[in-house]
Amino acid sequence: MEPREARLSPMPDGLCPKVVEALRSRGIDSLYGHQAQAFELASQGKHVVVATPTASGKSLCYNLPILQALASDPNATALYLFPTKALSRDQEEALRALLHDSGLGIGAITYDGDTPVDARRAARQRAGVLLTNPDMLHAGVMPHHTAWARLLANLKYVVVDELHTYRGVFGSHLANVMRRLLRIARFHGSSPTFLFASATIGNPQAHASRICGERVELVDESGAPAGPRQVLVYNPPVVNAELGIRQSYIKTAVRLTQDLVQAGVPTLVFGNSRNGVEVMLKYLRDRLARDHVEPSAIHAYRGGYLPDTRRRIEAALRAGDIRCVVATNALELGIDIGALDAVVCAGYPGTMAGLWQRFGRAGRRRDLSLALLVASSAPVDQYMARHPRQLVSAPIEHARIDPDNIEILIQHLKCAAFELPFEPDDVYGDVPDDALCDALDYLADNGVVHPTSTGAGSIYHWASDSYPANNVSLRSASWDNFVIIDLDGNRTIAEMDWRSTHTMLHEQAIYQHEGGQYQVERLDFENHKAFVRRVKPDYYTTAMTHTKVTVVEQDRGAVVDLGEVPLEAAFGDVSVVEKVVGYKKIKFHTHENVGYGEVHLPEMQKHTTAFWLTFSEDFVQSQPEPRAIVVDALRALSKAMHVVGAVGLMIDPRDLGRTLGNRNEDEAPPGTGSGPGFDPTIFLYDTVAGGIGLASRLYEEREELLRRARHLIETCDCEEGCPGCIGPDASDGDEPEAARKRLVLGLLDAVGVSAVH
Repeated sequence: MEPREARLSPMPDGLCPKVVEALRSRGIDSLYGHQAQAFELASQGKHVVVATPTASGKSLCYNLPILQALASDPNATALYLFPTKALSRDQEEALRALLHDSGLGIGAITYDGDTPVDARRAARQRAGVLLTNPDMLHAGVMPHHTAWARLLANLKYVVVDELHTYRGVFGSHLANVMRRLLRIARFHGSSPTFLFASATIGNPQAHASRICGERVELVDESGAPAGPRQVLVYNPPVVNAELGIRQSYIKTAVRLTQDLVQAGVPTLVFGNSRNGVEVMLKYLRDRLARDHVEPSAIHAYRGGYLPDTRRRIEAALRAGDIRCVVATNALELGIDIGALDAVVCAGYPGTMAGLWQRFGRAGRRRDLSLALLVASSAPVDQYMARHPRQLVSAPIEHARIDPDNIEILIQHLKCAAFELPFEPDDVYGDVPDDALCDALDYLADNGVVHPTSTGAGSIYHWASDSYPANNVSLRSASWDNFVIIDLDGNRTIAEMDWRSTHTMLHEQAIYQHEGGQYQVERLDFENHKAFVRRVKPDYYTTAMTHTKVTVVEQDRGAVVDLGEVPLEAAFGDVSVVEKVVGYKKIKFHTHENVGYGEVHLPEMQKHTTAFWLTFSEDFVQSQPEPRAIVVDALRALSKAMHVVGAVGLMIDPRDLGRTLGNRNEDEAPPGTGSGPGFDPTIFLYDTVAGGIGLASRLYEEREELLRRARHLIETCDCEEGCPGCIGPDASDGDEPEAARKRLVLGLLDAVGVSAVH
């Protein structure tokens, strides 16, 4: 990719001279084009979203209008929202220095779970700029808004940084938090302007408008320069041609990173899971120890590390003391980590937006940088490896949210009613008046709010003893994390979210932390504690999960009639039950399976939406192959449908669940027998509880989905099925007539599905 020259604009005429001086002292004599445009729009009181690449100076787009407002009115206040604590701490330092150098005697403070009590009091009484995260705003500020009256009454700007991270359930929650914030701001007499900053997404303007409920102006042409960038895709060689299995992408990424570190290139390696990151850290340290590279020069960075650990690594990165960092998407965000020359992605992160956010972490010096994607055997990775031009030409995914998801909406209406009574003429964002009345009446029927009649209508007062915000988590199924306690040192070393605990902290699991291995001795599920002990095993563990989908209610149904055999398609509400049933022991370096173990933990259940396609038992029995083989072929077809569904919707494949089950809940899983009403069914469901609209779009595109699945299978180079299309053939060639690929295409022929051209 060619370098890009800067497009500069002079300092705006109306900008406060002291602010101009502060910028000049930093070597900034002019603004990039997008910075000047954002300043002009914000100064006119318009909501703005800036969607430009990583390292294009987006911080100044929102800092300048706020500095100008603070210079014009010393009583003015601003609220900054960042998705993570680390990011708000990082930005606080830079903003404080800018405020100080501009001669503005106004304080900026981060308000989060780590803020001491006396600093919290100062924040409420004196802070002109409050930096926080959505969770703290939701549970710590808005329920106590009377204590923040000074900040809220003078609120001029609300900054929402890293907008692209607010997708799915998190984004749907944030939109409702913004509805509540605007309602409280109106009560205190202010009407703030929103300033959004986002990495590249496909629909920044529509997404920002959905978050704040009002029209937003778009600034998406970057005036910042960019250095030349080499984009490479490396597909590891095939090591088992029959099964289409490739060399381990993790070991390949480590080998290539080792070359970069040996050559003195500061490198950032991204993994897609915490386990993957810790395994790569161990492998890199083992390999580079032979070259006398100190282990302290290579670090991991991921969620679950304690704040002190993360800040120590960030500081060492900025100082240049670390030669290589292995990270999860925790480092995708705009934390200042200094200049890196290479980024290695071990596996496609699931979205084009996520990939470019990672690639953008290198090349901040305008010198040549390297962006390297090492493809795994996963179908979407193989699709990218076969069509590498997609990486620089494909459209960027849309961020999707559903703030009117009834489960989320009701939770936030409870919080809103606790904060302020609902008056007859009250509005709640862009929710229609009749829908708002229906929801409040539902809460009244359940004794949560109490309506009192007036001449103009009803006023709804909070009528419960509970504190609703405490029971609403913006990000995950549970509010409480598990803490991980080292038995030898009797100290807390990390934390883990509730859902990940099932797969990573079950008893006898090997928990990996900063390159060391700990065995879980005891999991106190009730008190949310895991007790671990340092060990030196030659293996790590990975959990095995069983998923069962049960139809709760069918909303829509249709017949897919493309040939002689019609199929039943439907969309509706389902219950998804996931249970960790056991774990495998995987040997370090060779990745051999060296044992199994059982796991005894409660199952995880959620309600969501699904699209399902049913093949009748009569159709299955009419096939010449044994029933178990036909059911296996349908499972293979579900894999291909999942791949093309994820690519077509432009989503992370992990946002879409897949299983082969039975639409009738009273029957056993397919493959165990047959009986009346026993029909193998392919389920594709939203992994986010409540659903965010993915399954309904698949239902609408059901025939196209089948045609694209056929096209994927037909155009794949493998002979009998591989991870790139339907998964490898597991028959070991014992039954040549059961070759999966031919069988799947035969089933598609039987139901009349031709490929899309």
